[in-house]
Amino acid sequence: MAIRNMVYEGDPLLRKTSREVTVFDDRLGTLLDDMAETMYQQNGVGLAGVQVGVLRRVVVIDIGEGKIELINPTILKTSGSQVGSEGCLSFPGQFGLVERPDAVTVKAQDRHGNWFELSGTALLARALCHEIDHLDGIVFIDHASRMLDPNETLPKNKRRVTAHVKKEKTDK
Repeated sequence: MAIRNMVYEGDPLLRKTSREVTVFDDRLGTLLDDMAETMYQQNGVGLAGVQVGVLRRVVVIDIGEGKIELINPTILKTSGSQVGSEGCLSFPGQFGLVERPDAVTVKAQDRHGNWFELSGTALLARALCHEIDHLDGIVFIDHASRMLDPNETLPKNKRRVTAHVKKEKTDK
């Protein structure tokens, strides 16, 4: 495993649409492992391939309950609404107020190409939407109702985060 170089604000790569993953091999596994190591080293909760210069539809997330890997993710459904502070490893030190769905269900593939569904609420729903946005060239500041002052603090969301994974053997 290796720490990958980050792509930061101002790099036009962040505005590009990532391509579908079609080959599930050792190189993909290495990319996912490197992305996770990079995310942990940066103290992040999520990282998309584009943020390490790879325009492929790959995401890693860990909100403190274990690593989640998503390949070719799509959002199937959303419900509710939450507004909270959001930041991004590609925009260090910047935070904004962003409205996101409170519950999200995503369909994705694992590192071996197997399809599954993942449902999450609260922080996990926010992270899923944030990282999947990256795959389409959308960044959190595009959704921010306002950027926060560096000294501004907001109350933390104390609601419990839930996640449910359903493994499937279906076609795309």
